[in-house]
Amino acid sequence: MPQTRWKIAGTLLGAALVASTCVAQEPKKPATDVGKKVDGTIDSIKKRASEASEAVREQYDRARGAVHNMGVAARVYGRLHWDKALNNYKIDVDVKQDGVATITGTVGDAAARLRAVDLTRETVGVASVVDRLVVAPTTPAAKPVTRP
Repeated sequence: MPQTRWKIAGTLLGAALVASTCVAQEPKKPATDVGKKVDGTIDSIKKRASEASEAVREQYDRARGAVHNMGVAARVYGRLHWDKALNNYKIDVDVKQDGVATITGTVGDAAARLRAVDLTRETVGVASVVDRLVVAPTTPAAKPVTRP
């Protein structure tokens, strides 16, 4: 956004310099010629301001969408993290602008996988779920063999 402000300021400064140069260099021309150049400069300023405004609007929309997606991802993560059946698993969440949530990670069984998908799907702001969870049952730690 600061770059856009500099572009606008540069455009306005350039237009002002052009207008002042036109008036300063051609004092002998009739006022109508000077007026036409000033009008042309003003039209140029309006066009550049409109372009800058559109660029700012697009950046704002992108930023707003990114913040919304972070909020949706945080809601999904919170639901998965606070669910007792899932809080021991590392599950990552990524949400795109169209509401598609992708969950990745490893869970211990098919029930945990289904629970994670269901919780994600039921979260406000999620349109669909891409399930990239891997089921890897945890094996009990091997007991050391003791010899008599």
